Amino acid sequence: MRESIPSGPVSGNILVIGGGIAGLSAALEASEAGYDVFVIDRNPYLGGRVAQFYKYFPKLCPPYCGLEILFRRIRSNPKIRFLTMAEVVDVNGEPGAFDVDVKINPRYVDLEKCTACGECAKVCPAERPNDFNYGMDTTKAVYLPHDLAFPMKYVIDDKVCLKQECSKCVEVCKYDAIDLNMESKTIRIKADSIIVATGWKPYDATKLTNLGFGDFPNVITNVMMERLAAFNGPTKGKILRPSDGKEPKSVAFVQCAGSRDENHLPYCSAICCLASMKQATYIREQYPDTKVYIFYIDIRANGRYEDFYTMVQADENVEFIKGKVAKIEENPENQNLVVIAENTLTGEKTKTEVEMVVLATGMQPELSEVKIPLKDLKLDNYGFASFLDIPGIYAAGVAKGPSEVASVVEEATAAALKGIQAAKR
Repeated sequence: MRESIPSGPVSGNILVIGGGIAGLSAALEASEAGYDVFVIDRNPYLGGRVAQFYKYFPKLCPPYCGLEILFRRIRSNPKIRFLTMAEVVDVNGEPGAFDVDVKINPRYVDLEKCTACGECAKVCPAERPNDFNYGMDTTKAVYLPHDLAFPMKYVIDDKVCLKQECSKCVEVCKYDAIDLNMESKTIRIKADSIIVATGWKPYDATKLTNLGFGDFPNVITNVMMERLAAFNGPTKGKILRPSDGKEPKSVAFVQCAGSRDENHLPYCSAICCLASMKQATYIREQYPDTKVYIFYIDIRANGRYEDFYTMVQADENVEFIKGKVAKIEENPENQNLVVIAENTLTGEKTKTEVEMVVLATGMQPELSEVKIPLKDLKLDNYGFASFLDIPGIYAAGVAKGPSEVASVVEEATAAALKGIQAAKR
């Protein structure tokens, strides 16, 4: 385990901000070229959003396979060090001599001592919404982030933990791994170059008041669907209606939910169409008789992904409807949903009743809220670092703009090359 909180200033050739697929790919490329790399992430685990996916498209393979390979490479690579629950608070200096102040938030669990036995969670009386599953289930206040978390260590949510008023986890831990008196700590990392790989978050669907998210339990988002389909999700991989746990006989996907909209996200995230088609295959595999409707403005499936679109389109139980959804209503008798739209090909106004709706919300840059204190950091109108031209500091992955995993990895490799060029040997 190469995650330990340093007692003084530390240094490395390259600092990577963000431990998702972009940050890990960049870190591995640079380290395997012989450079010392430090990775920081504000989550209690590495892997980012990709760890929450069920499958990649177009091959529809599970991302855990790819992540496990990355983690294995990290374990065997002494040139990579990492810190979780860490965030940048200040950046000074110039290429070849950056000083980065990093705040490390308390985990309340000693990484060296914790064996992930789980005895602490068994006695914990407090519960919290499980953010890994987008709040669709709960964990205890002391919890393992997910089944294949890296590092495989427990963490305590201090927003709900009763601390000294309870201390049951402390009493039961025979490894003395829990310290409820842990405090945050700020350290300084010296780096020759910096790679910004802060990733993305799903657009807040509660802002889409016409589409019923938050009001109607059977309206979910695309990221929630990924967790429903995942074997370690809230339903152990079974896609069920949240309201009653029944198998849905009809499901509608609403594309551009909040995207290409001046009141929400003015841009297209480019991958939402493919994500919905991928999720349509999840449903069709589990339920051969279930009907799937995809309401879209335009289908974006460029290049090699056209074949994937053609495959999904050929399914007789998947119907594509060209038209933007205006409103979603609930049938109070059965909690089914009525999708109100206009078919722009026929001019017909339609009302389609389904048992579940999935909103294809767009990708919003974490940089829009994760404030990296770089005075020269220029973001575009949407909050992406597409114009990042600070010498020695380079953006990678969705921090630059919406992208699918394959392109993110390519961009991370490019950022690593730039970081190497600015680094000392």
